[in-house]
Amino acid sequence: MLKHLLENNRAWSQRKIAGDPSYFARLVGQQAPEYLWIGCSDSRVPANEIVDLDPGELFVHRNVANLAPPQDANYLSVLQFAVDVIKVKHIMVVGHYGCGGVAAAVDGQRRGLVDHWLHPIREVHHEHRHELEAIGDDTERLNRLCELNVIRQVRNVASDVFVQDAWARGQELTVHGWVYSLSTGLVNDLDVSVADPAELSRLE
Repeated sequence: MLKHLLENNRAWSQRKIAGDPSYFARLVGQQAPEYLWIGCSDSRVPANEIVDLDPGELFVHRNVANLAPPQDANYLSVLQFAVDVIKVKHIMVVGHYGCGGVAAAVDGQRRGLVDHWLHPIREVHHEHRHELEAIGDDTERLNRLCELNVIRQVRNVASDVFVQDAWARGQELTVHGWVYSLSTGLVNDLDVSVADPAELSRLE
């Protein structure tokens, strides 16, 4: 079963050791990343590769459409561990253009449980419906919704008590909003970074 994947793993391990004999020994003691990546589960968006970081340098949480919902225990557990234990300095919420989850949230089709998960995106769509309806091109409209979704998730992260408490105790921590382009491989910084509670108001 899945023999080709196991063979790939062995070949990858051998290549790593050939290039750096201490690579895996070093990884064993390395779990002090400065970054938390909250991204989409899409298989075309490999977090470490996009920013060219090795394992151990990026703490990663992924889900459908890169959401940061304040009622999701999985996301909150990752956030608390990253902020309180690892003490990351940067949290990047990273969406991507052409996101199937964002499209599925607003295309009117029913898919089951995922429709409930994607409800926050429908709320963003409704809140910004006038701006979005003014965009004539379907692809550009969805891409803008991807951006607006990231901005909302940045607000969710920066509003969370774990982040607020970190700021209150003077911990260095900034939340960023990025969108990755599948067609170019480049990240677009939405310039919505938040480094303290006072900056939250500009995302209202």
